[in-house]
Amino acid sequence: MSWRKDHRRPERGYHHGNLKEALLQAALGLIAEKGPAGFTFADAARSAGVSPAAPYRHFRDRDELLASIAQRGFEQFEAVLTKAWDDGRPDTVSAFERVGRAYLAFARNEPAYYSAMFESGVPVDVNPMLSAASERAFAIIRAAAERLAALTPPGVARPPALMMALHIWSMSHGIASLFGRGDAARRKLPMSAEDLLEAGVLIYLRGLGFPADRKPPDDAARPEPPSEPVPPRGPWGHKSAT
Repeated sequence: MSWRKDHRRPERGYHHGNLKEALLQAALGLIAEKGPAGFTFADAARSAGVSPAAPYRHFRDRDELLASIAQRGFEQFEAVLTKAWDDGRPDTVSAFERVGRAYLAFARNEPAYYSAMFESGVPVDVNPMLSAASERAFAIIRAAAERLAALTPPGVARPPALMMALHIWSMSHGIASLFGRGDAARRKLPMSAEDLLEAGVLIYLRGLGFPADRKPPDDAARPEPPSEPVPPRGPWGHKSAT
């Protein structure tokens, strides 16, 4: 996917005020230019205007630097999804659709963060703070799926909310990646990312037995589903911290 955004490299001397922040911004700029695998620890130091040894004051290695960027990305992602979900107001279906649009907007507006979060190859399971941040972000999608599962029509088997969350996340992630491609390999598509996701979710819900007219049932008439046990692997394809 394309990582470009207007992430400008910090001015020389900026690191004297906050070396750690300067390194994070420099690395974020390099991700925007070259992707998460396209630069070295020394490149980040050079971009921040410091010596090759200076980054070791704050980061053990390049992976730890990328993990810090990914953690910050997941924290911002969580905030965006939380605002979109708004605890399911005014109704579950409308709020659920907002979450989908917010997901795609974050991937489009913050491609460098999004790439660090999902494409950097950082071992999330050995970084508790990063793992926790990613789990909190996914929890918003899962909460929305739980509310949606609770609206299963009478006579239709209620699908597992975690399964729904994983399926819809996979769909959202795939569409975000497809529309994020900025090179010649991207083919022209006849609809927007938002329209494609909305259509895909509608088809998915029809397959589960939800009504095709998309009219939201009475949320208050449905009890909240019981909490499901957390699986041994995290929702974003990595092991959860224990």
